[in-house]
Amino acid sequence: MSRTSRTDPTNADGAPGTPGTPTRDLRPHRLSLVLVLGSLTALGPLTIDLYLPALPQVGADLHVSQAVTQLTLTAFMVGIALGQLVVGPLSDTLGRRRPLLIGLTVYVAAGLVCALAPNSSLLIGMRLVQGLAGAAGIVIARAVVRDLYDGLAAARLLSSLMLVSGTAPILAPVLGAQLLRLTSWRGVFVALTLLGLAVLAATAALLTETLPTARRRSGGLPTTLRTMRDLLRDGRFTGYLLTGSLGFAALFAYIAGSSFTLQQTYGASPQTYSLIFALNSMGMVATGQLNGKLLLGRFPSHRILAAGLAVLAAAGIALILLVTTTHAGLPWIAAALFLTACPVGMILPTTTALCLQRAQHAAGSASALLGTTQFLMGALAPALAGLGDRSTALPMAASVLGLALAAAGCFLALCRPWRSAPDPLAR
Repeated sequence: MSRTSRTDPTNADGAPGTPGTPTRDLRPHRLSLVLVLGSLTALGPLTIDLYLPALPQVGADLHVSQAVTQLTLTAFMVGIALGQLVVGPLSDTLGRRRPLLIGLTVYVAAGLVCALAPNSSLLIGMRLVQGLAGAAGIVIARAVVRDLYDGLAAARLLSSLMLVSGTAPILAPVLGAQLLRLTSWRGVFVALTLLGLAVLAATAALLTETLPTARRRSGGLPTTLRTMRDLLRDGRFTGYLLTGSLGFAALFAYIAGSSFTLQQTYGASPQTYSLIFALNSMGMVATGQLNGKLLLGRFPSHRILAAGLAVLAAAGIALILLVTTTHAGLPWIAAALFLTACPVGMILPTTTALCLQRAQHAAGSASALLGTTQFLMGALAPALAGLGDRSTALPMAASVLGLALAAAGCFLALCRPWRSAPDPLAR
């Protein structure tokens, strides 16, 4: 039976109390919680996706190659990965609110410097800082969910967050393309700075501290490292971690590769590309809602994961066949990419909930490992999608298939879904 609130042997002030007594209800109104946590989760992807249509313009304006332009994307991914590794455990020690507000403030400042950057070196450096700061929103949002919910309730909330966070990839390329009609790529960073200010204001006003003092961890770096070591020694935790991260990397191989492939190889305009991207993101959001409202609780979570991984691998195979054995045009490639995006709506929230369920007392550290692994693998995806002949979609297609098969392999080898056991999310 799912718990809709957490119990803890503390009273409302965080002092020891009667074991099993519910804590003071730290949850804001559910709609406010979904909107704030969804916005925090969406800020990182939005910072990527709003910027994607501007990549060719950045290279031309700063007189750098495509490879250097891609580094502005990779730097942000590396920053958001490493930042989670720091902020997650820190939030287990200091609470959620303070590190979150500091991170959002630095994100806003870095975005403004990006808008003014005179050369690629400063832009890449500030994108790294922007990623480090933006990591706070992603890692702490997941930890807040674990603070307040368990099991199936947590999995359903994580799926609901996709309705908000998934809207960002839908709207971002469209908005980015339209912004480029009115301004340059620098204007895109101004828009991101204003967005960061709005998220900072909403977070400060609506999100209270969710980790009472008595539940915070102490001990500094040695304790943090021991906690992460213990989590990684848990085979199922590591299996869910790698399965979700490789699935995320497959999605990002498509995201990174599609900007150049669809526009330069298949002749899509920035507006057409943004509409294709939006449609695919809508599919991922719809699948996430189907996952949270209809599938979870009715079917075992391992079956849901297996189905999502099977669809993702099938989409990779379809891309390979379309690229290598036919002269398929843009509509067929777009359809295969739609099938690539949809199953991620099942894979990501389910693996995230399963990971957090196995980290009862270290949600920040578990969330940090989850986010760091996801984004480090995601940072490798642009390099994989850019290998080989740049005039075809084959590198992107091969990356999607290879990463999907690797995700399925980790799921089978480490999670051993064929073993009969109670569904971890059925409580």
